[in-house]
Amino acid sequence: MTPAARIATAAEILDAVSDGMAAEQALTRWARGARFAGSKDRAAVRDHVFDALRRWRSAACAGGGTDGRRVMLGLLRLDGADPEEIFTGRGHAPPSLTEAERAGGSPPEGRAGWDMPDWIADRLERAHGVEAAARLAKALRERAPVTLRVNTLKSDVPSALGKLEADGISARPNPLCNTALTVTEGARRIAQGAAYRDGLVELQDAASQAVAALVPLTPEARVLDYCAGGGGKTLALAARMGGGPIVAHDADPRRMRDLPDRAARAGARVERVDHPDSLYHAVLTDAPCSGSGAWRRSPEAKWRLTPERLSELNSIQDDILDRAAELTAPAGTLVYATCSILAEENDARIDAFLARHTGWHAVLRRAFDPDVDGDGFFTAHLTRRNATT
Repeated sequence: MTPAARIATAAEILDAVSDGMAAEQALTRWARGARFAGSKDRAAVRDHVFDALRRWRSAACAGGGTDGRRVMLGLLRLDGADPEEIFTGRGHAPPSLTEAERAGGSPPEGRAGWDMPDWIADRLERAHGVEAAARLAKALRERAPVTLRVNTLKSDVPSALGKLEADGISARPNPLCNTALTVTEGARRIAQGAAYRDGLVELQDAASQAVAALVPLTPEARVLDYCAGGGGKTLALAARMGGGPIVAHDADPRRMRDLPDRAARAGARVERVDHPDSLYHAVLTDAPCSGSGAWRRSPEAKWRLTPERLSELNSIQDDILDRAAELTAPAGTLVYATCSILAEENDARIDAFLARHTGWHAVLRRAFDPDVDGDGFFTAHLTRRNATT
C-alpha cells in the first residue's frame, strides 16, 4: 500500500468507528478483507487510526469536519504534512481536495486542543487546576510507551536487556519501577522474541508495575488479586513472592482464561478461585474504571464515556471495596487501584469507603500521571485502626 492508500483506509475505518463500531473490531474487519495488506501496512493503518482517535477534536477542527476524511486531513495539517501530496485521487489515494476543503478548517483553540469532551475537562480542572488539567489532557494525545516487566523469577535487568538486544529489541530502565524497561526500538518484535517466549519479560505498563511493587508483602503472606483480569499484576506479585502462590479472582472468570499459560511461562504459581472465602494478608482490587489514565492505548474510550457510565463505575468500585474489605485479615492491607486520573474514581472512592467504614484508615495514597514513562494510575492502601492480628 502507498502512504496515500493507508490514509484513505484509515479514513474509512474512522467512519466505521464514528458509526459505533469498536476501533479494534473495525481494524480487524478491514484486515480480514485486505489480503493484499502486509504487516507494515496493517501497522501503519492502525497507527493512523489511533493517532486520529487520540486527537479527534483538534484534527476535526483543523480538517473542518468530523467524518474520517476530514479528520485525516486535519491530522496531516496538525503534523505539518502537505495534504495535496496525499489527496491526489490517483490509484487508491483519497480523492483530490475540493476548494471548500482547502479553505476549511482552523487551528484548534482552547479546549479543542485538549482533545477530550468538555465535561471530562471540567472535572479535571476542578480536581487539579487549569494548568495541571491541561497537561494531563495533552499527555493523553500522545502515543503511550511500550514497557516490559523483567520477570525476576527467571532473569534480572542486565540479563533481560542482553536477551532483548539479541532479539533486535532495544530498551532502557524505566524510573517508575526497578523491574520496568521502556522499549526504544523493535517493539513489534517482542512477541516473537526469545526473551518474551521464554518468560524473561512480560508486557506491562511501568506505573502498573509500580502499583504492584507497593503492595506490602511478607514471605508467609496470603495474597488475593481480587480483580485479576488478564493477570499482569498477579504475575508481578508472584515474582515478588518468589513464585507465589497468588490467589486470583475475577467477577468474569473468562478474563483470566490466558492466566494459566502466562503463569506457566513465567514460572509462577497462581490459584484461580471463583468465590474467595478466606482471609488474606493483602487484597489487591484493581477495580474496573474509566481507563482514563490509559486513554492513549484505547483513545476511543474517552469519547464514549458518559457521566452516567462514570456514576455506574463508581457504584461498582464502592461495591468491590466493601466486598474486598470482608476478605482482608484484621491486620491486613486492602489495596485499591485504578488506571484512572479522575478524582471521582480515586480519592473520592477512598473517602467514601472511609465514611462507610469508620474503623479503617488510609496509610498510603499515590497518583501516577500519564507521561513518557507510564500510564496514569492511582493506588491507596487501607488498614483497620489498631488491628493486631
